[in-house]
Amino acid sequence: MALKAFISYLSLERNYSPHTVKAYQKDIQTFIDFCNAEYDVKNIDVVSYDIVRSWIVSLVNTVISNRSINRKVASLKAYYKFLMKIGEIEVSPLAKHKALKTSKKIEVPFSEIEMMNVLEQMSFANDFEGVRDKLMIDLFYTTGIRRAELINLKMLNVNLSSKTIKVLGKRNKERVLPLLSATHDLFVKFFHERKSIQNISDNDYVFILKSGNKMYETFVYRIINHYFSKVSSKVKKSPHILRHTFATHLLNKGADLNSVKELLGHSSLASTQVYTHNSIAELKKVHSVSHPRNRE
Repeated sequence: MALKAFISYLSLERNYSPHTVKAYQKDIQTFIDFCNAEYDVKNIDVVSYDIVRSWIVSLVNTVISNRSINRKVASLKAYYKFLMKIGEIEVSPLAKHKALKTSKKIEVPFSEIEMMNVLEQMSFANDFEGVRDKLMIDLFYTTGIRRAELINLKMLNVNLSSKTIKVLGKRNKERVLPLLSATHDLFVKFFHERKSIQNISDNDYVFILKSGNKMYETFVYRIINHYFSKVSSKVKKSPHILRHTFATHLLNKGADLNSVKELLGHSSLASTQVYTHNSIAELKKVHSVSHPRNRE
């Protein structure tokens, strides 16, 4: 079985993050376990679609959503595509598979009022943690940075003189993001407060805990959820919603789709276009109010 070679391929050639590689490995392992238990098949490199379909049916009968099932199948499909690439098989058992139907996932961004209520009206503590939390929220909203990019932002990649930061995105793609003056000022204040932290475990990283340790993903989520729960009743309150809010508000104000794509670090416009549904609604409103042919 060429699973180890596939994992190395994802890590070294495709430059996938450790988190993504682990997800692929876990999904494929689920199929391996199924084949072992139900069909006594030890090697999944050559199996029929009937076995794959039986696995999918077993997943459908659980509480897993169709979206999650499609992701698992996509991981397996990528594995068989790799086997074809290296000449291990000629045809993928998933060649004619069609993904399960899923409901369209619409993520509701925060409104401009909600953002201002947090960044302008809310009282943050005037200490290391308060300044850090406000900077994190501001950075998500004004740059569209991803959670992992914020966590891994290094001191040497913050250029206050040019008001820019350099982030390492998916597949190790670097991009430079501009800072607004207010964000620049928060950085200055934060770096001053940061000097008070003793025993920093890794001084290379910008965002750290009060203990001096590097920040982690669930902590960032808790921070965002904590502050926005005070001003918003939306179900989802996460770093990704702030990224979604950044893109939506830019597009609502007339920003070019290609420019937003570059700021977000997307590889294709298709990824950026998911943020346009709110912008279209805003454009319809402007069009209805402004066009001389409107007689309402």
